[in-house]
Amino acid sequence: MMPTCTALMPVDRKGRRAWRRCRAFTLTELIVAVVLIALFVQLAVIHVAGLLTRSTFKAQAQELVSTMQMAASAAAESNRRYEVTIDLAEQRYTLREITTPDLWQVLEEEIIIDNDFGDNCRAAYVLFDDLVETSEEYQVAHFRAGHSGWQYGGKIVLLDEDDRPYSVVISRLNRIVTLKEGDVELLLPRREDEIPF
Repeated sequence: MMPTCTALMPVDRKGRRAWRRCRAFTLTELIVAVVLIALFVQLAVIHVAGLLTRSTFKAQAQELVSTMQMAASAAAESNRRYEVTIDLAEQRYTLREITTPDLWQVLEEEIIIDNDFGDNCRAAYVLFDDLVETSEEYQVAHFRAGHSGWQYGGKIVLLDEDDRPYSVVISRLNRIVTLKEGDVELLLPRREDEIPF
């Protein structure tokens, strides 16, 4: 209900004045309106901030981890094979479903995700758990997942905007992909003569 005020106002042509009621806002209503507008502005700022955080290092690194997990879980649930390719020279990664016997032939319709690492996140190098490492000549790494898990495990070392290393660790034993701070040491498979039983 809107409160009313009473004021003396002209109402007829002869200049006679009469009492007429006019409607106005109270101070409480004005404060409530200002608070509601402030809440809407704050929600808009939070939404814009959420859009901007997608370009941060953690968000970009988490996108790579999610892509690797997607490949492992999709391969585990089907008889299909998937491959995540890390291209260090181009600073990009690609997830594709392998549909041809030729592993090096990539068809356009096989590509599921094709992303750049971005300015805040750079891929430094890849080390597989058989100690094969990317080098100046070998700038592309392939992680392939099938129904039984990853063909090779390893780590992808990412650098943030301050050149701090983070490792995306791919375990071929349990299909788990994790993001860890630092350049972590890989758990390597043991040779037969190292196993006590």
